[in-house]
Order: sequence, then C-alpha cells, then structure tokens
Amino acid sequence: MAGKFALLLLSLASLTGSAETILLTSTNVPAPAPPPSAQEQAQAFKTAQRAEQIRTTCLEGRRYISGRVVQVTPEGLVVDSGYSRLLSPPFNQSWVVRSTASVNRDASAVEEKKPDGICVGLVFLSNIPKRPAVKSYDYVVIHGYPAGEYRYVPVPGVQKTIRRYSASLERAVQINLEREGK
Repeated sequence: MAGKFALLLLSLASLTGSAETILLTSTNVPAPAPPPSAQEQAQAFKTAQRAEQIRTTCLEGRRYISGRVVQVTPEGLVVDSGYSRLLSPPFNQSWVVRSTASVNRDASAVEEKKPDGICVGLVFLSNIPKRPAVKSYDYVVIHGYPAGEYRYVPVPGVQKTIRRYSASLERAVQINLEREGK
C-alpha cells in the first residue's frame, strides 16, 4: 500500500513539475499592442465611412461592358462597348465571346445613366478574370464599376482619356480611395 501511495505522490510531483514548466514558458509571450488612440480610431472610422460611400457610388455607376476588345494591355483591356446583343443567348454563356462571332454594334445606342445600363463608347476595363484568356478583337460581356480615367494611346503620338472601369467592386473602391488621397 505504501508503495502505491509513493507512486501516486511521484506521479503528482511530475505533473506539478510539467505544469510549472508550462507556466514558465507561457509568461514569455510579448505584451499586446497598445489600443489605437482616439484620433486613430476617428480617422479609421472616417476612412471606412468614405469607402462605403464610394462603394455605393460604384454600385450606382455599374455598367455592362459589352463590346469588342480593341487593345490588350498588361493592366487590362480597351473595349469598344455598346454591343447589346452580347447580353442575349447564345453569347451570354461566358464573359468572353470569341472574335469569330458575328455581332454588330448598336448604331443608335445611347448609354442610360442607371445601374446595369449598357456602357457605350471606348472604355478601359481592369481587374478582369484570368480565364479564359482574352485576345484582341474578342468580345467581352461583364459588369464594370467606375474607377476613374485611363490614358489610351491608339497610335504613337496620340493620347485619349477614356473612362476606366474595374471588373472587381472591391478594387474599384480601392482605386477611387487612392485617387482621392492624391
């Protein structure tokens, strides 16, 4: 019996030793960062509020970019938009329609100033999906959110400023926030 009691005491002593070790190692955790100041909190609140306002503006300015790709750049696509037929079957199966499709631009298209209206004219589309790959003269159909302007160079020595849209709402908000910060 005394042997069992000694074994129990030895087990408890080893558990206490490991608990002390755990306690000693856990006290080496760095202290938490101090909370942000009231001024930093107010600035973060203002930024979040402004981002929400820009997000609402982007949603209200959302357009269908439906047109022919004129130029492919590393940053995105220059699109001659205004092909409303791309929004109907069989063309609306993917955001990219190959250049072999026979689609004509709407001759008397007028852009409506409402969400989901068809964008008309030359626009720059950034933050596009990676797949399928887009080539010049393909057609695209995708929602775009206003993201400022883009300087387009159709031929060397000629520059045009065109509207810029982003296929990503989050990225459009970020671009507009950065543009305001400059």
